[in-house]
Formats: sequence, C-alpha cells, structure tokens
Amino acid sequence: MTDDLESFIRGIPKAELHLHIEGTLEPEMVFRLAGRHGVKLKYGSVEALRRAYDFANLQSFLDIYYEGAGVLRDERDFHDMTRAYLERARADGVVHAEIFFDPQTHTDRGIAFGAVIDGIYAALEGGARDFGISFRLIMCFLRHLSEDAAFATLGRAMPYRDRIAAVGLDSSEVGHPPAKFTRVFAKARESGFLTVAHAGEEGPPAYVYEALDLLKVSRIDHGVRSEEDPALCARLAREQVPLTVCPLSNVKLRVYDALSEHNLKRLLDRGLCVTVNSDDPAYFGGYVAENYRAVADALGLGRTDITRLAKNSITASFLDPAEKQAWYGRIEAYSRNGGTPA
Repeated sequence: MTDDLESFIRGIPKAELHLHIEGTLEPEMVFRLAGRHGVKLKYGSVEALRRAYDFANLQSFLDIYYEGAGVLRDERDFHDMTRAYLERARADGVVHAEIFFDPQTHTDRGIAFGAVIDGIYAALEGGARDFGISFRLIMCFLRHLSEDAAFATLGRAMPYRDRIAAVGLDSSEVGHPPAKFTRVFAKARESGFLTVAHAGEEGPPAYVYEALDLLKVSRIDHGVRSEEDPALCARLAREQVPLTVCPLSNVKLRVYDALSEHNLKRLLDRGLCVTVNSDDPAYFGGYVAENYRAVADALGLGRTDITRLAKNSITASFLDPAEKQAWYGRIEAYSRNGGTPA
C-alpha cells in the first residue's frame, strides 16, 4: 500500500458501527485495572496475555474476552476504557461511533448497571465535547443466556432509556438463533428501541432471515455468510439492509483462513450496503483504520471503494438525515480533494 492511500484511509471521515467496548481492553489496560483493584490474573505479563490472543473459533475468543472483562469493577474503569477507545478512534478518522456494551457480563458478577452505563456514557459525552465524535449506545443481550435474563436486563435499562439508542444480540452464535429472543426484541421495540443483531458470522443464512423477520433489525452485524443464499443476498441489496462487517475479526476467528478470501469486495460490488468495523480490536489486531488498510491491501480496494465504504458507514448509522447529508458532503469533498479535509 502506498503512503498516500494509507493517509487517505486514515483521514477520510467515517463511522464505526460494530465495536464492542469491552473488546477494546488492551492487555496493558487489563493489567493496570487489575492492579487498581488487586485482581489476580492468570497470565503473568502483558506479553503472555497478548500471546493468548490466538483463537480457534468464536467461543475460544469469548472465553478469554469474559475473563478480561473481569477487571472492570467501577464507573471509573468503564470511563477509562471508553476514553482510550475514543482517542484511538479520533486518530483513525472516526467522526461517529455506535458502540455495543454487554451489561450482563458485569451485572452477573455483581457490578451495578448504573456503574457500567454511567462510566461509558460520561466518556462518550467527553469524546463528543473534546474530539467532536458523535455517538449512539447499543445494549446487547448475551445470546448464550436465556430470554428471561434478557428481559431482566431490558428492565434494568429502562431508567436509562434516554441514553440507549438500540438493543442488539451478541455472544455465542451457533445454537442460539435470533428466534430465541423474539419476544424480548418485540418488547424493546415497543419501548422505543431500535434493534440490531449479530447473525451470519458463524451461524447460517437462516439466522439472518430470523434477525430480519422476527427481530425486525435495522442492520445485520457481520452477515458475511449471507452470500451462501443468493435470494438473501438479493434481498439485502434490494432493501439496502446494512452489514457491519469486521474483516480482521473474521480472519482471527477463522471465518476465513486469509483476508484475501474475504467476500467484502464481492458484496460491495453486488450493491450491498457493506461497512468496515473493528469488532473487538484489542483482541483481533487492529482498530478501524487498520481494518480498512488490511482489506484494501488484500482485496485491491482503491480510493473509490474506500469512499463508498465511508459513505456506507454514514448511511448505515442512526444519525438523522440532515447529519448524514452533511457528512456525505464532507466525505465527497475529502475524496475529490485527494485526501485533503474539506
């Protein structure tokens, strides 16, 4: 990749729409927070923990992901973690972030829901003030737990309704279809939440259909296996249902053996609203600009493709129409000026 294209990728205004805030816990911060709270870690050093980030599949990642999240104990921890992500996002040209958080990961070990959301939200407000990064917050239900547990989490979230834009569905996909959560998603929609869901990462295209038809989602998180069903792909293109694709994550979790095999370019060329995101960047080897760079190298993407992906990220966001139009103009001006900000 040329230095010019790398600079173009980093500087183009973009939204990040598939980012698990707990997945931004870098090993250095894990050790720092463990020291803050006297938590004994299984790994003896930052280097040993980083070496453990070699995963055979989604579940092997989740096992270490949940262990790492155990160092998050109070509002300050959630604030510091979120602030660190926003500093990296600003350097990557992110102008709008829609981040996932998993309250059940924390409330199930005795952390107050308020401590989780207060810390994250305060940092997001600070990022908007200091860096100009607008945001939306998405609360995910853990799909390996029961729908009753999801209902309980939805109840805990209601006092914070004004802070949460949408609900989502994440964690172990195989064996936990979206249909399992039909009723709680219906209740969430009745309560005014938008909906999104992870589907078609390790799970089959049938899970994507369920997310669309039963959970009534605004977009599909991952969705790369949709390509296996031509009728589904045609529907996604026709209805312009966004896919929040995470290329480095897909390789790290063995969805693809190599980035050169990834279907992002094919989906883009078929007219789907594909976006590029980092998922759990501390674990998967790169934040959002690195995902753009890696996929551009592996799939031969040029400035036209990068510009389209950046515009798709705004289209797929929950920004209001006027805000979207303003960002389209800035992205087009940036591209037209050869990478010079408007």
